[in-house]
Amino acid sequence: QARVVESGGGLVQPGGSLRLSCICSGSIFSIYAMRWYRQAPGRQRELVAAITRGGGSVTADSGKGRFIFSGDTAKARVYLQMNSLKPEEPAKYCCHVSFNPVGEEWGQGIQVTVSS
Repeated sequence: QARVVESGGGLVQPGGSLRLSCICSGSIFSIYAMRWYRQAPGRQRELVAAITRGGGSVTADSGKGRFIFSGDTAKARVYLQMNSLKPEEPAKYCCHVSFNPVGEEWGQGIQVTVSS
């Protein structure tokens, strides 16, 4: 049974930075992709960044130029360095892991609050 644990959330002032970490334990050899999603109250969940076992990665347009996404599916961990955070970006950030051939696991999520 895989387990996904996020860390690094918290309160930051507008323009500040936070670094989120996600570590998956368990069936790490079958990991296909690892992703960060976020969901703010009253809004749909949105993809923030993703990486696949082949090494391809993507960062959503909302984070380009500000967010640095890194990680290694083989090591079952990904990181999201968020810079220049905006007041409209508070949300619950969740790490999602998908496995070959099937299966997925979500972390419990961590809260990011942007406020002065």
